[in-house]
Amino acid sequence: MPRKKETLTLSVPPGTKAQLEAIADRLDIRWGKHPSPSGLVGAIAQQHIEVGLPFRLTSGQVQALRQSVKDLMDAGHVEEAKSVITLLLDRGTLTPPLRQSLMQQVSQPLEGWRIQLEQLIEQRQPFRLVYQNSQETTLEFTVRHAETIFYEKRFYLQIWCDETDDSTDLPELQHNRCLRLDRIQALLPTEGEWRSCCDAIEVKLQITGRLVRAYEAKENDLEDQLVHNNLRLITKKVINPFWFLREIQRYGSDCLVISPDAMRERHITAVKATLDGYDRLALNPSP
Repeated sequence: MPRKKETLTLSVPPGTKAQLEAIADRLDIRWGKHPSPSGLVGAIAQQHIEVGLPFRLTSGQVQALRQSVKDLMDAGHVEEAKSVITLLLDRGTLTPPLRQSLMQQVSQPLEGWRIQLEQLIEQRQPFRLVYQNSQETTLEFTVRHAETIFYEKRFYLQIWCDETDDSTDLPELQHNRCLRLDRIQALLPTEGEWRSCCDAIEVKLQITGRLVRAYEAKENDLEDQLVHNNLRLITKKVINPFWFLREIQRYGSDCLVISPDAMRERHITAVKATLDGYDRLALNPSP
C-alpha cells in the first residue's frame, strides 16, 4: 500500500528551483534519475543535512586545536590527532603554509614507533634512533637512556646517547640530547647497557627583588635557601642548558647564575647576544 504524503506548494523566485536541483544533485538526493528538490526539503526537515552558513573555526579555536594535535601526537594518539587535523582542514581559515603543513601531517603513514619507544624504555633496552632535525638533516643516535619530559608547550624525548661530536653543550652534558617526538623517523634495538638517568649538573642561582617572594619551587630544585628578605639562593639539577636558560631569562636581572662558571658565561653570552641584536636594530631599523 503506497505511503501517504503531504503536499507542500512553494512560491520561489525565478531560478530558485534550478538552484535547489543543483544542491540536490550535489547531495545525491534524487527521484529516479533526476535531482529532487522535494527530497531536499524533506532531508532538511529531518535534519539529515546541514543548512545555513558553513561552520567555521575562529582563530582562537584553530590555535587550541593545533595545540591539541601536538599533545595527541606526543601522547601517541596518532589517529585522534589526524581526526583533529581533518577538522582543521575542513573548517579552519588557514594560511597556505599552515594548510600545507597540516596536509603533510595527515598524509604521513601510521608508524608504530611511538608504541615501540614506550616498550623500549619500559624494558630498559638500548636502541638506535633515526632523527630529522629542524634543518632537515638526518641524524642517528645510540640511545642508552630515554624519558619524556615536558618543556614549555609540549613533550620532548630527553636521551643519553653515545654520540658527542656535534654537541655544543657543556662537557659534562654532551651525551644528552633533547628531541621532538614528531621528528623521530625510526627505532631499532641494539646491544649494550641501559643507564639509570641522563647526565646532570648542579647550577646555583641568586634570586633578588620581587622574585624572592614570587618564585615558585620547581621539581628540579635541589636546595632553596632564603638568606633574607631580599636574597634567595636556589640550587637546580640541570640536564639541558638550552631549556634551563629559556626558563631563567624570563626573570631578567632578578635571577643570576652564580655557578658553575661555564653556565654563568653561557648566560652572559645569551644576554649580550640579545643586546647586540638591539644595537644592530638601532643602526638598521628597516627590515
